[in-house]
Amino acid sequence: MRIALAADHAGFALKDALASWLREVGHDIVDLGTNGPESVDYPRFGSLLAETIAAGSAKRGIAVCGSGIGISIAVNRNPACRCALVNEPLSAALAREHNDANVIALGARLIGIDLAKACVTAFLDTPFAGGRHQARVDLLTAPQPQSQGA
Repeated sequence: MRIALAADHAGFALKDALASWLREVGHDIVDLGTNGPESVDYPRFGSLLAETIAAGSAKRGIAVCGSGIGISIAVNRNPACRCALVNEPLSAALAREHNDANVIALGARLIGIDLAKACVTAFLDTPFAGGRHQARVDLLTAPQPQSQGA
């Protein structure tokens, strides 16, 4: 599977470790950076990852920052992305099964490499269930009505 990865300075080491591991197990990796500890802005990397997913250049994405929160918000600004912040494998599996998430976000300062690998494995191995969940995903992707004000 073609997987895009992006991280800020706090997440680059975890991103690099995941990219190496994913290559070893046979995945095609699109590494969008960053590639060092110099301070960078996570919204830029989240946006780049989202654009890559939206363009169809990768099937899934993994976003990493210190907590996973900021970069997940940045990814979710793109309507083509459904990014779930996960901290353990069950959430990663449910993000796929119920929400058809195409990106997960991880907090490098919160989880280690073994737990991150378990989350990624659950994310990649779990299919979308469809059925009643499809209607909910459709609501997530539908254009939002404009507010009429108060």
